[in-house]
Amino acid sequence: MKKVLLLTCLAIAISGSAQAQTLEPTIDEKIESAVAPTAQFISDIIFYEVQVAGVGIPLILVWLLAGALFFTVYLGFINVRGFKYALDIVRGKYNQPDAPGEVSHFQALTAAVSGTVGLGNIAGVAIAISLGGPGATFWMITAGLLGMSTKFVSCTLGVKYRDVHADGTVSGGPMHYLKKGLAERGMKGLGRFLAVFFAVMCVGGALGAGNMFQINQATQQFITVTGGAEASFFGGGNAWLFGLIMAVLVGLVILGGMKSIARVTEKVVPLMCGIYILAGIVVLTVNFSQIPAAFASIFEGAFSTTALGGGLVGVMIQGLRRGIFSNEAGIGSASIAHSAVKTNMPVTEGFVASLEPFIDTVIVCTMTALVIVVTGAYTQDTGDGIALTSSAFATVISWFPLVLAAAVILFAFSTMITWSYYGLKSWTYLFGHNKAADISFKVLFCAFVVLGAPIQLNSVVAFSDAMLFSMGIPNMVGLFILAPVVKSEMKTFLAYARSRNKAPLTTETVKASPLET
Repeated sequence: MKKVLLLTCLAIAISGSAQAQTLEPTIDEKIESAVAPTAQFISDIIFYEVQVAGVGIPLILVWLLAGALFFTVYLGFINVRGFKYALDIVRGKYNQPDAPGEVSHFQALTAAVSGTVGLGNIAGVAIAISLGGPGATFWMITAGLLGMSTKFVSCTLGVKYRDVHADGTVSGGPMHYLKKGLAERGMKGLGRFLAVFFAVMCVGGALGAGNMFQINQATQQFITVTGGAEASFFGGGNAWLFGLIMAVLVGLVILGGMKSIARVTEKVVPLMCGIYILAGIVVLTVNFSQIPAAFASIFEGAFSTTALGGGLVGVMIQGLRRGIFSNEAGIGSASIAHSAVKTNMPVTEGFVASLEPFIDTVIVCTMTALVIVVTGAYTQDTGDGIALTSSAFATVISWFPLVLAAAVILFAFSTMITWSYYGLKSWTYLFGHNKAADISFKVLFCAFVVLGAPIQLNSVVAFSDAMLFSMGIPNMVGLFILAPVVKSEMKTFLAYARSRNKAPLTTETVKASPLET
């Protein structure tokens, strides 16, 4: 079956790509003109802005930020006081080998991180600082810390309301806790509607933002560092070949399901983050004397009424926007990956998931920001976030563009395989958990990898981004309604952890904790 799927995927890819290569300009223009009005209409709704102090603030940003702030306070700053528990769980202190699920806590974390750590950490941060100044970094970190609470809530619910199938595989995420959780609270109709709405948007986000955008940017970066459009083998109409190679690699991984994806991400994510952070440390070491001034400019810029990008409100919005958009807290996608964890205690994965925004935003994004600030690169007007970040690193490491190209490709690859899983689980929620649905989506996803490599369709990307963040609308509704469930689970576990820290973690030992008795 795997060979048949690979051959089918390759046949579709080669056929579609050859046509795209021959008629590319005409096809691009036709698709662009066809989808532009609809894409712009949907994008205008999802990213509708209100003006505050002359700065446009997207309402979806306010919606996600308000939720993050609410959960942080409601759960007693669990993002801070639960940090040690999160590290203990990832290290295996509360492992349950015989519990239902497919992957370990560490594998679930790396799979979810691979879906968020990507081009936004490289290009998006640079753009935020170039528009909002160094002060945007402070608000970006703030958004990451608050987002830890949202991930805690979402991923606890993802495990609690997941489906464990007869073959041992797991299906979880917002579509499941929206349907089941809201039904428990007498909102069956609303829950079913929100679940379907989320699933449809997630499929669109997976094929667009989680696939086409990733492969397109990776292809362009690879062509740039291998001689440009004229000299590179993949330039001059051959970009689809790069997409085909990536499609085969993606197909080989996603054929094995979540276990295969987790085995890859647990190796790729630490590697790519490690290389990127190590390069950042080298730059910061060389510019060590500038670090105090950089932190001073970050804190001063965060509260300065004369900062770039519209004063205080402008710099705040740029930082918060990048922080939330980078770690996707509130979108709900990560809970799909975390739901596959081996555990009988849902809240343990909530703790693990809270580390995700910390890694993505507080560590990786902040590293990018510091490098850009200490080198002064943010004063350049490159118009390209990746080019700005590359130039900042190149001030110390002349060959860094090659490293960045490798990082971009790894980021894109890991993001694609994780989002293939998000899209698959949403697809099978809509069309049934069966072989036909499974294979059809994987073939479709691989075909879109090839399609996304050569084309430049801004409207398609705008449309997929709108679908991606529209997932946050139904998801946050569910999180607000089901927050008391998470709080109860959290209190039970904390009582157990404090009183029986050395006892084996089972459902029985937790129920026997002082809180329950």
